[in-house]
Amino acid sequence: MDQAYLRAHPEHLPTFLTHQRIRETPVGGGSVAKASRLTLDDGTSLFAKTWPAGDPPAGFFEAEAAGLRWLAEAGAPVPELFVALPQLLATAWVDHADPTPGSADRLGRDLAALHRSGAPSFGAPWRGFIGPLPLDNTESAGPWPPWFATYRLLPYLKLSVDRAALTSADAALVDDVLTALTQYRDPEPPSRTHGDLWPGNILWSPTRAYLIDPAAQGAHRETDLAELALFGGAPHLERILAAYHEAHPLADGWRSRIPLHQLHLLLVHTAAFGAAYRNAVVTAAEAALRAIT
Repeated sequence: MDQAYLRAHPEHLPTFLTHQRIRETPVGGGSVAKASRLTLDDGTSLFAKTWPAGDPPAGFFEAEAAGLRWLAEAGAPVPELFVALPQLLATAWVDHADPTPGSADRLGRDLAALHRSGAPSFGAPWRGFIGPLPLDNTESAGPWPPWFATYRLLPYLKLSVDRAALTSADAALVDDVLTALTQYRDPEPPSRTHGDLWPGNILWSPTRAYLIDPAAQGAHRETDLAELALFGGAPHLERILAAYHEAHPLADGWRSRIPLHQLHLLLVHTAAFGAAYRNAVVTAAEAALRAIT
């Protein structure tokens, strides 16, 4: 199997893998899917993702594929999608390199262009996932605050409490944020966003930074930028933000709203991975309340 054959017959890739007709090398680092590097007969390398055991949740890889296509339509730096099947996804392989100030500047401009391309609504016209969890992509023309509260905070708050990752006091605090959002006004229109832009979903190459593993959706652009600061922060973060702001200026007070936008992904983490993220949720919720009340 070479690149031309794969483009013409992507549905044959699982058979070639089953019969070990393609060299497959495991790749570490994935927290949800099993990852590997595939080497085709013409020397082309691909990055492939499969479910670790059994079948993935219905629509799991289709959602990622839809997001990659949607982001690519806007010119976003995403790896080329080769194969999108219910049981696996394969993209172009990207050689890794250390992040540089120049590639950080370019990433800031790339994100500005992506967000400026806009979205028809908050949400998306496909069933979503974020990490291992479903993501309700119910579409809404706005305003943003009630959509964010209803579809990006409340479901993961409930899961976190059900799984004992948050206490009743923690839940009451986040509930205060949800209540405050009902009175909060934010005129920002929906942007085309990556949707899960923590630093681990940036792949730095010798020439630029690529966006991987999207939970693409129409959302508030500040959410993408806020997530860049999570879990240690992206390399050269201030250069990314400065280049972004120069190309697509942010509304006044955006830095004070970072914890509000981070709260979504932090609640996803308590819901999916447990109480290790509880303190981060509480800290973000307290700061979010200060920002919007």
